[in-house]
Amino acid sequence: MLPHPYQLPAALVLVLGGVLSCFAGYRLFKLVLAIYGFILGAMLASSMMAASNTMGMILTALGGGVAGALLLVFAYFVGIALVGAGLGALIVHVTWSYVRAGDPPPIAVVVMSIAGSIVAMLLQRYVIIVATAFGGAWTIIVGALAAAGDRGAARAASADVWILYPMTPAPGQGWVPIAWVGLGLIGTAVQLGVTGRKK
Repeated sequence: MLPHPYQLPAALVLVLGGVLSCFAGYRLFKLVLAIYGFILGAMLASSMMAASNTMGMILTALGGGVAGALLLVFAYFVGIALVGAGLGALIVHVTWSYVRAGDPPPIAVVVMSIAGSIVAMLLQRYVIIVATAFGGAWTIIVGALAAAGDRGAARAASADVWILYPMTPAPGQGWVPIAWVGLGLIGTAVQLGVTGRKK
């Protein structure tokens, strides 16, 4: 978790990265992969450092972020397959949360992740557009909530990756899934009609 003075800048980076992803994710896919690779790498690396060591935390987060960004950019096709796998896992979790309480069976998650990867490779353009639009929409919401002072979102923005999920918002924030879906659909429409159009 980043020290408190760095949480607002991290939130603003999330909003900016989310806007790029949501509205121009297909055109800037390698940049979007680098941004999300950086965020993921920084979160994973900084979670291994003591929160009291500010300089060590920042250097570790930067190093992990650069490693994550390079990994996803160089693994372009792996990145597309991972996006598909992530979408497949998300579909299982969202569907299961409306059918039953608790987590879905692991085999269902694995099967849908594999199916998502295969579909993503076959329909790359559309999967990239939808995934970047909805991923960017969620990143915008988390970053905006964190910048506005929401404690849960601030924890997510500062590398506590298990805090916020699109379909299980904090109490009193039932509007979040609706905003996420609406913003994701707008981002998808913008990319299909303008920024992601084939030349």
